[in-house]
Amino acid sequence: MNTKDKIDFISNWIKSYASSNNFESLVIGISGGIDSAVTSTLSAKTGLKTIVANMPILDHKITNDRGMFHIHWLKENFENVEDLKIDLSDVFNNFKSALNKNNSEHGYANSQARIRMATLYQIAASNNGIVVGTGNKVEDFGIGFYTKYGDGGVDISPIADCLKTEIWDMGKELMINQDIIDAAPTDGLWSDGRSDEDQVGLNYAEIEEAMINENSSNRDKYLEIRKNNVHKMNPIPVCILPK
Repeated sequence: MNTKDKIDFISNWIKSYASSNNFESLVIGISGGIDSAVTSTLSAKTGLKTIVANMPILDHKITNDRGMFHIHWLKENFENVEDLKIDLSDVFNNFKSALNKNNSEHGYANSQARIRMATLYQIAASNNGIVVGTGNKVEDFGIGFYTKYGDGGVDISPIADCLKTEIWDMGKELMINQDIIDAAPTDGLWSDGRSDEDQVGLNYAEIEEAMINENSSNRDKYLEIRKNNVHKMNPIPVCILPK
């Protein structure tokens, strides 16, 4: 399947799912990265009401500006797109104050993603909508690089069977802003602005190669990362009582 066919297939799949389940709108968080840019564009192409939300928490001006530029581009090209800017910095700061000594830095990073998830679901509930996930195959099923019940908490995952390189190809085909395509992937959850590669230790091309090639020089590193996160990909363990 070529890139254009993938775009049409995924967009039609989103529309079919929403329509068959009587949902009227699609809700997507915009991060300034390629995954949310492509997913929001695929959603807009359905013709259904598409609500894109910019939800700044930390002061990452470059990333936030990229996200706002994409939102403006969407609205110029699709009449069915509506946008919301919801500044969650005060919410997050109050959350941190209430937690007092429970001040895990990693926990706070994940909590940002969960606050955004709750925001998206509130928007969806108010618009008879569904939350559209932006996770790709590498993140969701390769190394588990997402926040459980944060950006992993969604109703549908339209690009979760696509490798990161396929997302970049779709971005080019969809004429997504080049700055977004070229930007170093980041989850935007850290005050120091660290990239995905900084956190994982491998870039996406290396991860994809290690996923596919058992003889890859990065295979052991990939498996180590995956092992630490595989709990996110498995069903919630349930204690089954003996009969």
